Amino acid sequence: MVENLDKVKDIIARTNRIPVWSLPTAFLGIIGLGYFFTFYDISDIGLAMPAIDQQFNLHGSIILFIALSVGLIGYAIGSYLIGSLADVFGRYRSMILTMALTAIGSLGDALSFNVPELTIFRFITGIGLGADLNLVSIYITEFAPAAVRGKITVLTFLIGIFGQAVTPFIGYFLVPAFPTGWRWLFGIGAIIAFIAVFLRTELPESPRWLATKGHNLEKAEKVLEMMEATAKKKIGELPEPHPENVVVEEPKFPTLYLFKKPYTGRMVLLIAVWFLWYIGNYAFLGDAASLLESIGFSEAAAILYIAIGAIIGYPAGALIMLYTSDKYERKHVIFAATVVWFLGMISMATRMTDLLYFGSFLGAMGLGMYLQVAYTFTAENYPTRARSSGFGITDGIGHGGGALGAILLPILVATYSWAFGFTFIGITGLVAGLLILIGGTKVSRRNLEDISE
Repeated sequence: MVENLDKVKDIIARTNRIPVWSLPTAFLGIIGLGYFFTFYDISDIGLAMPAIDQQFNLHGSIILFIALSVGLIGYAIGSYLIGSLADVFGRYRSMILTMALTAIGSLGDALSFNVPELTIFRFITGIGLGADLNLVSIYITEFAPAAVRGKITVLTFLIGIFGQAVTPFIGYFLVPAFPTGWRWLFGIGAIIAFIAVFLRTELPESPRWLATKGHNLEKAEKVLEMMEATAKKKIGELPEPHPENVVVEEPKFPTLYLFKKPYTGRMVLLIAVWFLWYIGNYAFLGDAASLLESIGFSEAAAILYIAIGAIIGYPAGALIMLYTSDKYERKHVIFAATVVWFLGMISMATRMTDLLYFGSFLGAMGLGMYLQVAYTFTAENYPTRARSSGFGITDGIGHGGGALGAILLPILVATYSWAFGFTFIGITGLVAGLLILIGGTKVSRRNLEDISE
């Protein structure tokens, strides 16, 4: 039984009535810095791989691809385990833990001198990254107003997406030029992560989570009063809350919520979506530079192909979603993103010089359009008591597709052809979009509790 049920409903209703972003604007930058590191790290391993391959005398060995994939395994484990802790102990503490793990892991990546060491630290980095991407998405979703939830989440993502956009250029100037360039690439990521740990201590706990736990309502009130005061400075008086419309579920172990209607069906659908999407996502980000080098491009030229597409494509995709993710139903714009991705991979499949640039651009734009809006969509589909656990299971198992894709794409290219490999990862992304379009829930401009019903 929920204790202080009327008070819990009142706090959630007061949170739902706030129509604007009600935390300090600087907090968007702090949250975005975590995203910056996440996407920086997703890109840096693929850019470092050619140099690691040479220095560790692996010569394209599958062991190197395993070193990449083991990070994704850690990602899956961390996303669920720390995500579950966040549903029990709170978003704030867990977000400090996750960024500390990523900082330690990235520093270890930079100091690794063999594949076993690199594999261990990629696993640690993966645990932190998986959980952090989960928690940042959950945190923003629980603070952002329903009418502009998509816009707010994309704003923070836009800060982070520059991590994926600028990383290829940092790699371009470091990796080919210096024997230790790949180490500096990881080291820069570690510095960013340690800064993010310090800045995150300023963030408040989610009042929505505090209220559903029921035992820390005074703290929830204090955070909420700060949010209401900030909102009133922006727009004046706030709308009346409607606690009578709030439904609060009975407390139990977070994961158990996911095995009841409608969450079980949503979870199965979203696991399939993310598994298919990540096959191509991580294959492209992790393998494209090495595969370009294997067909005759220099190390610098291979990285440059990815970098030019990224610096334009990622921000362009995010900016498109900034103006469309709330205006249109989210599952429709997610599908549109997968169409852009598919066209990008088909262009890459031609191996024609100009179309490789165009394909890299479209692939990056599709990623910039898809990722944060799909993360938000995933978070919206679960109840507050199990939102982080649900996201963790969905995204964690989904990353099995990323681990598979990172190993599979080089095999498909070697066994069949370049065109077959890149067409395949284009199709897996498009099918992910079709699944959301056909089976996804309508979420745009709806309160989280309404979507949960």
